Amino acid sequence: MFEYCIEGTTGSARAGTLSLPHGQVKTPAFMPVGTHAVVRGLSATDVRRTGAQIILGNTYHLHLRPGERVIQELGGLHRFTTWNGPILTDSGGFQVFSLEGLRRIEEQGVEFQSHIDGTLRMLTPERAVDIQWQLGADVAMAFDHVVPGQSTFSLASEGMERTLRWLDRCKQRHTELMEEAAGSPRQTIWPIIQGGIHDELRMRSLEGTLERGPWTGVAIGGLSVGESKPVMHRIIELLTPRLPSRVPRYLMGVGFPPDLLEGIARGIDLFDCVAATRNGRHGTAWLFSGRLNVRGAALKNSSAPLDSTCDCETCTTYSRAYLRHLFVVEDILGLRLVSIHNIRFLVRLAEQARAHILDGTFDGWSREWLGRYYAGGD
Repeated sequence: MFEYCIEGTTGSARAGTLSLPHGQVKTPAFMPVGTHAVVRGLSATDVRRTGAQIILGNTYHLHLRPGERVIQELGGLHRFTTWNGPILTDSGGFQVFSLEGLRRIEEQGVEFQSHIDGTLRMLTPERAVDIQWQLGADVAMAFDHVVPGQSTFSLASEGMERTLRWLDRCKQRHTELMEEAAGSPRQTIWPIIQGGIHDELRMRSLEGTLERGPWTGVAIGGLSVGESKPVMHRIIELLTPRLPSRVPRYLMGVGFPPDLLEGIARGIDLFDCVAATRNGRHGTAWLFSGRLNVRGAALKNSSAPLDSTCDCETCTTYSRAYLRHLFVVEDILGLRLVSIHNIRFLVRLAEQARAHILDGTFDGWSREWLGRYYAGGD
C-alpha cells in the first residue's frame, strides 16, 4: 500500500503505478477537482467514464458544508459521493492564499471568516489532519502557507518556514491517528514544498521537507498563483531532480493542457486543476489545435463532432451545432457536456504521454503536440 513503482522513463518524464487503498493510479495522471465533494455538474459515473482514476476534494470547503462529521457518519467521502476510486484531499492551505480578505494568520493556525454565514473557523495543522482523517481520503495533504506568486523573499520565507513548522505538527497528529486506529494503514500524508519564486527558499523547503520524511509522495505547491510560466518551469526543474525517485511528484493546482506536458517532461507525475470544468461551464473546449469557443457563430451549422479524435460521450454523440445551441439557450446540459470533454481531454493527454514514455518517443511527440497546440493560437 502507498507504493510507487516506476515502469519507464524518457529523460525526466516518468511512467509509473501508485497503489492506494481504493485502487491504483497509472501515472502521469490528471486529477479532476471535486472541491465540494462533486466535480462541478458531473456525477461520479460521468467522471469514471472520462477515465479519471483519482479525484480531489477540499478540506476547508467540506468542513463548512456539510461538515466532516456528517460525511464520516455517512461512510466517508467514497460512500458519500459514490466514487469508489482513490481520493486526495487538499488541506485548506490554498484558501490561505485565495481567501486573503477573509482570514487571519497566526502561528497556531489560520482563522477564517466563513463566506457562507460569517462565522469564524480556526484551521490548525492538527485540525486539518483530523478533518481529512474523518473524510476518509486515501491521501491527505499537510497544511501549508501559500503566498502569491510574486511575493518578496521575506514574505515567501515566512510562508515557507511556517509550512515546515506546521509540517511537524501535521506529521505528529497523523501518526497519532494511525496509532489510535491500530489497523492496516488507510491513509497517507504528503508534504508540500513552498518558497515562492525564490530558488534559495525552494531548496531550503525541499531539504527541510526531506529531513522530516520518509514520505510516500511529495507535492510542489505555490505555483500557478501569479508567476510566469518560465518561472514555474524553472522551479520544477530545480526541484524534481533532487526529489526521491521512488515517490510520486504532485504539482498542485496546475492543469491547462500545455502545463501537463511541460510538467511531465520535467518529472511531474500528478496534476490537478479546476480549469477543465470551469472552462467547460463557460463554453471553452480544449482541442489538440487549441481552444474553441463553443458559443461561436461559426458552429451554428456544423454537424462535425467537437473533436473527431476524442472518444468521450460528448464527441461521440453530439454535433458542434447542438452544443452551441445548448449554450445559446442556456441549458445546463451544454455545461456538462463540454466539461466532460475537457476532463477527458486532459486524462487522455496524460494517457498518451504515458504510452509515449513507455515506448521511448515522448520527447518528439510532446514537442510536436505543443507546437501544434500553440500554433492554434493558445
